[in-house]
Amino acid sequence: MYRCAKCGEPIRNDTGGQTQCDKCGSWIFIKERPNEKKVLKSD
Repeated sequence: MYRCAKCGEPIRNDTGGQTQCDKCGSWIFIKERPNEKKVLKSD
């Protein structure tokens, strides 16, 4: 799942090709990431 960097509209890239935002026409997207902390163990 991606979000438009300009207007914040959620974008689904199901086509696998170049995608343009339907709302504002922007080509720049931000990938949604889970808001979780990762804990790593050191040896």
